[in-house]
Amino acid sequence: MIVPPPKNTAKTGFGIVNMIDNALTLEPKLSSKIIGRAQGFYGSSSLSELSLLMIMNFNFIEGKYNGSSLAVLGRNSIVETVREMPVIGGSGLFRFARGYVQAKTISLNVKTKDAIVQYDVYVLHY
Repeated sequence: MIVPPPKNTAKTGFGIVNMIDNALTLEPKLSSKIIGRAQGFYGSSSLSELSLLMIMNFNFIEGKYNGSSLAVLGRNSIVETVREMPVIGGSGLFRFARGYVQAKTISLNVKTKDAIVQYDVYVLHY
């Protein structure tokens, strides 16, 4: 879902905000088993480069982590091959979580704006 864009946006799309509710899968492919949802929003946060502010939760619905979540908040410089963002907390089995995610775009359809992004998560929790 796209939030209505601001007027006079820069070439970077500065100010555009998008909501997400995407499948979280074991492998970076559409046919992989769904283990949760990646929910939140991101906004274009730079006037001079393609950079996003990402705010999202990984909400798990399968296995040992069913009902638990991880919270990610950080800068996503989408032109970089691998982007790192902090894990700032969690719930359930991830209570008091701290760590980081590394995001890597596997595929991108510029026409539909659909992408498959692999997130490798490194987290410490109690």
